[in-house]
Amino acid sequence: MPTAQKAAIVAEIKERLDASTGVIMTDYRGLTVKDMQVLRIKLRETGSDLKVYKNTLTQLAVHDLELPSMDEMLKGPTAMVFLSEDPVAPAKAIMGFAKAHKGFEVKGGFIEQHIVDASSIKAIALLPSREELIAKLMGTMLNPLRGFMSMLNAPAGAFARVVKAVADQKAAA
Repeated sequence: MPTAQKAAIVAEIKERLDASTGVIMTDYRGLTVKDMQVLRIKLRETGSDLKVYKNTLTQLAVHDLELPSMDEMLKGPTAMVFLSEDPVAPAKAIMGFAKAHKGFEVKGGFIEQHIVDASSIKAIALLPSREELIAKLMGTMLNPLRGFMSMLNAPAGAFARVVKAVADQKAAA
């Protein structure tokens, strides 16, 4: 029977899992406390949060929430990155940090009700951010309008060039 303190931690994990859009699980072996602080700061900037819980307590919370089993990812030291909204920015921060720190490794995660492996997290990190995608979409939507406006302005521009040419011709004569 879990103690009251462990039950409170399981409840906290369940609450955080419910409130987040996903979780990225990492192996943090070989990192110093300073490295972990740097990672936490980078993740806070993206709106996500890193927390380390005991694997057995996390497994209990996952089982209670009836989420797919994450037992394979919950072996060894596991740090959990709780995602608040867009998974791209935290995934980019994690993968950038992993390049600089060889002991840090992505195990996988749970994003929007789907279990994902480490290669999927890497693929997510390669995606453009939400803001970039919106900007590209807006540009694509405005291109036909720009073309239409250019087409509407073409006759007036041609007429102005003809009038200027006639004026230049009369001025020269």
